[in-house]
Amino acid sequence: MTITILDGGMGQELIHRSGTPPTPLWSTQVMIDKPHLVREIHADYFAAGAEIATTNTYAIHRDRLAGSEHEGRFEELHQIALDMALEAREAHGSGRIAGSIGPLGASYRADLQSPHEIAVELMAEVAGILAPACDLLLFETVISTAQVRAALEAAHEFGKPIWVAFSVDDEDGTLLRSGEPLADAVALCGETAALLANCSAPEAMPTAIDVLKTSGKPVGAYANAFTQITKEFLADKPTVDALTARRDMGPEAYADQAATWVDHGATILGGCCETTPAHIAELARRFAKA
Repeated sequence: MTITILDGGMGQELIHRSGTPPTPLWSTQVMIDKPHLVREIHADYFAAGAEIATTNTYAIHRDRLAGSEHEGRFEELHQIALDMALEAREAHGSGRIAGSIGPLGASYRADLQSPHEIAVELMAEVAGILAPACDLLLFETVISTAQVRAALEAAHEFGKPIWVAFSVDDEDGTLLRSGEPLADAVALCGETAALLANCSAPEAMPTAIDVLKTSGKPVGAYANAFTQITKEFLADKPTVDALTARRDMGPEAYADQAATWVDHGATILGGCCETTPAHIAELARRFAKA
């Protein structure tokens, strides 16, 4: 069995390395202030054994930038993120680039999903910017069937493999965070190249993988290491200081969790928020040659 190693968290790693307080623009603000940090983090993940660099574009949406001084820099910010990933790959000498497209509105908030036609238009705009420079398009933290429908319609015209990563209930990996069955979303994913679970508790991943693999597609997981998603973080314009990192999820403990994902059929492994190059190095050490 061949295991593909993804990279780990970008946004939280940028916050930690920048030494600046988080803002509602999260990773985008750090990239504006210190773009070289994005390139350095990509480089560190490649050096750790990651085969795929995920662009720092998760939070670059028009609705996220609305009302900020950077509202008119939508295309420019995507290009900066692409340039940082491409430069890191060129320096490393190999690897693939995944164009990250995060949820509209806010993470974990199905109630903020735009009407279908608008969501398709907004995500297709992002996909059109990313696709020419990327090897695949990765829709991350998808939490409802409405989101997956819009994502797939937005991306199908660009001719790049589509990966979808679902965020599931931290206590029941068979459910999306919207409360809908994950199986209902998987049933919509006929055009996708791979299905994953992301930005959820590591312990929820095995049951999520069991559902994902019914698709017959390659499946995987990249969990977060937050203690819980707080009510404060679900408020409007949140900042990540409303969340707390787990102290029991270091590289070895995280890789122990990943071993159970592999037992359940995962062939794509990586990390989400609060995972680091050290986490990815341990995944690569244990699983890259599996």
